[in-house]
Amino acid sequence: MENGGKPKEEEQDGMSVHSPCKAPRSSASSLNKEQAQVELEIQLLQGLERYPLEKLRGINRHFVLFGLTEYLKRSLDRQFSSEEVLQLLDRFYNLDELKSDDEDVEIMFPEEDFSLPQSFFVKEE
Repeated sequence: MENGGKPKEEEQDGMSVHSPCKAPRSSASSLNKEQAQVELEIQLLQGLERYPLEKLRGINRHFVLFGLTEYLKRSLDRQFSSEEVLQLLDRFYNLDELKSDDEDVEIMFPEEDFSLPQSFFVKEE
């Protein structure tokens, strides 16, 4: 005990255990979680440079989503599902705006009957 009856504060590496430079042990795990979350968000935004968000609309959306999922998997060395990636994207963007209506697809690509011309079936001798 120090003079005055106060217990002596323990020192670690020359710093008081109450030093603002060190996080309390109880909050260390929450700090690690925050850092991991920030790293995940940074990697997601970097992945969007390679796989632009506007390509999530239309025919190629599954390929773009797969690309983002694989990019995050390689960058952070852990598995991601497409649902997890969509949830992450939804935190930054309104994904409802990206969903294409079936009517738009029908207008852009009207369905037509196709048949081969009769000349295709006639054998040339």
